[in-house]
Amino acid sequence: MADGAVDEELVDELDAMGMVVGEVTRAEMRRGNLLHRSVFIVVRNDVDELLIHRRAAWKDLWPDVWDIAVSGVVAAGEAWELAAARELIEELGVSAELAYLGEGSYEDDDVREVARIYQARCEGPFDFSDNEIVEAVWVPIGNLREWLDGRQVCPDSMSLVLPRLDAP
Repeated sequence: MADGAVDEELVDELDAMGMVVGEVTRAEMRRGNLLHRSVFIVVRNDVDELLIHRRAAWKDLWPDVWDIAVSGVVAAGEAWELAAARELIEELGVSAELAYLGEGSYEDDDVREVARIYQARCEGPFDFSDNEIVEAVWVPIGNLREWLDGRQVCPDSMSLVLPRLDAP
């Protein structure tokens, strides 16, 4: 379960050009909807299914909503790829080689982020002991849009990750 320590984690605040202009706590970043860095990791198995998961109800952003990628805020000064590897370990309990899929930015009333998107090929088994994920399913990539239809899904993943899934 979430605790105050998460709120006190330091993250880099970015300017409109994506340059670091200072450090703020995660709580300050959320409260002010400040521009920050994030990573997304698509988990795909050897038969081209994606690991789709439902976020925990206690999450500070989009609780109890489905997501097509493991994701997280990059810590202040943390390298992008190290943040992606850390998120895989924290949320799924696995390590895997990461392939870079691209980057982009996303902005709405809840979040403003500059993100890098990665893919990990992994069969599991997964360990959800940090309780950030409450349910997970494998969905064939060819059926993904149909499966997502009618479900609440994290809008940043839909914007940043989904367009990159059909790429080779």
